[in-house]
Amino acid sequence: MKLWNNDDELFALMRKELFSAVIGDIMDKMGYFHQFLPPQIQPLRDDMVVVGRAMTVLEADTFEELSINSKNPLMGKPFGLMLEALDDLKKNEIYICTGSSPRYALWGELMSTRAKLLGAVGAVVDGYSRDTKGILELDFPTFSYGRYAQDQGPRGKVIDFRVPIEIDGVKIQDGDILFGDLDGVCVIPKEIEEEVVLKALEKATGEKTVAEAIANGMGAKEAFDKYGIM
Repeated sequence: MKLWNNDDELFALMRKELFSAVIGDIMDKMGYFHQFLPPQIQPLRDDMVVVGRAMTVLEADTFEELSINSKNPLMGKPFGLMLEALDDLKKNEIYICTGSSPRYALWGELMSTRAKLLGAVGAVVDGYSRDTKGILELDFPTFSYGRYAQDQGPRGKVIDFRVPIEIDGVKIQDGDILFGDLDGVCVIPKEIEEEVVLKALEKATGEKTVAEAIANGMGAKEAFDKYGIM
């Protein structure tokens, strides 16, 4: 039975009841073995949780801010398509960016301010973020390699958005669900999202039962034999 009617209800339920480990366990059971982004992508603050739909962004390294004589018109635009991508964010979306080397920050305070105003719920970048104090004051969930102030201006440009991307072998389509917390960020493909969430809710409830049984003295093997959860 479906327990939600729209994304607002779905993401509120996931935020309240789920965590990345139980979601990952369910996808393992379903044969989706490589859905976690690399472990260096961490929240800027330990209590940050992000859940929403991916707005995929593709970045590339450049070696000057404006390349006037380039055959690619994007090379003559500051930041490439970054500003267009940022302005295209929708409610409940997460800006997720990859494609560049980790030589500069892919996310910052002004981007967070604009994203939050548009109803976006977080940023996940395959690289660094900056303006940490401002992002924390905005309380905007941001997942990155960590803090590094070097700007992308003369070093990188967004070359496309809302296209398929891949991070460390994990494929992400625009509109897939992302769930991130202190233990990592996982990607739930759109085509299996309902099954994953329902099974994860069931497992999360079961884990509470097992935790209570073990706390009351039940052995680990006995608990696993009885509940099938560990």
